[in-house]
Amino acid sequence: MRKYLKFVLLFLFAVFLFWFFGRGLDWQLVRQSLAKADAAYVAAAVLIICLGYLLRAIRWQVLLAPITKSSLKELFATTTVGFAAIFLIGRAGEIVRPMWLPMRDRRVRPSAALVTLGLERIFDLAALVCFFAVNLIWFVPPPGREEEFHFVEFVGIALLVGVVFAFGALIIYQRLSGRVIDLAARMTDRTWIPKRLRKIFLSILEKLSGALAILTNWRELLLVSFWTFTLWLAISIPTWLVMLAFGLPVTFSDSLFVMGFATLSSVVPTPGGAAGAFHAGTGASLLFLKNDIPREDAAAFAIALHLVYFAPAIVFGLYYFLHGDISIERFRSLLSSEHAVEEIESESPNGQSGVGSLESGADQSRR
Repeated sequence: MRKYLKFVLLFLFAVFLFWFFGRGLDWQLVRQSLAKADAAYVAAAVLIICLGYLLRAIRWQVLLAPITKSSLKELFATTTVGFAAIFLIGRAGEIVRPMWLPMRDRRVRPSAALVTLGLERIFDLAALVCFFAVNLIWFVPPPGREEEFHFVEFVGIALLVGVVFAFGALIIYQRLSGRVIDLAARMTDRTWIPKRLRKIFLSILEKLSGALAILTNWRELLLVSFWTFTLWLAISIPTWLVMLAFGLPVTFSDSLFVMGFATLSSVVPTPGGAAGAFHAGTGASLLFLKNDIPREDAAAFAIALHLVYFAPAIVFGLYYFLHGDISIERFRSLLSSEHAVEEIESESPNGQSGVGSLESGADQSRR
């Protein structure tokens, strides 16, 4: 019941955001602006976004490499199914990817998929912050917006510093992971700590240790960085192409600025791929850049960009879902956090907490 109530509340929040986004707009002009968009630019943007999902799958395979082998085909299918789930039900759909992949590729365990997706988010955040912050170096604020730009510049630099410290902390954890996991095992070996919770906690720490080995392997780190950089180019270029489709007087630097706000607003956990929040954030960022652009054109651009970002995942995701031999009930169970707990617990078939594998986990992280 809590899940349904949460979904309803998020849906109502999305409706409110859509109302906030659309208030005062002349929707006839919005439709006219959408109709005038250059289809060739939009089609090119969609094709590059499709390539972006493949790049995500390749990067995920590189992140999994220190832990286990994996199938690129299944990683691509899982990526598109996961983003389709995010679009349909909001950020709660994130759990689908680490639960779906182990059913399609038995070599990958749920905790391995989970921690590598966590690393994926860290690299994504680092790339987005770098694109956004570095772009601010030569970004020229629009006339009359200099004061607001100073605040944006400060936030961008603060985020960049935060990313550097976060990667430093992860490298330190990876180097000391054997001792940290051993200490965590001893500290959690208490009667008042549920064995189930302890087992999950230690399992994730072990897999995280193995996944973070990539940070001390320069070849693999460069590979992940390369695929991450390429992936975000495959997001920023379509953003610029959609701007050109609407004939907006913008530069590629402007598109990076808008992409930063669009991506940030897509984190809002409303159904429909952050519906409402994405549109309001994207439209507002464009109007911040070009206050002489009609609000209806900015709204049309936000709607088109949202579809370009998510529509390919819906098409691919539905295809793989329908050909995935998984029932609706099974799919619903994938969205359950309780199901995720059961899957991680099942990784130790003899019921051990995973402490016995600490030595091998530490050895793997040292390698």
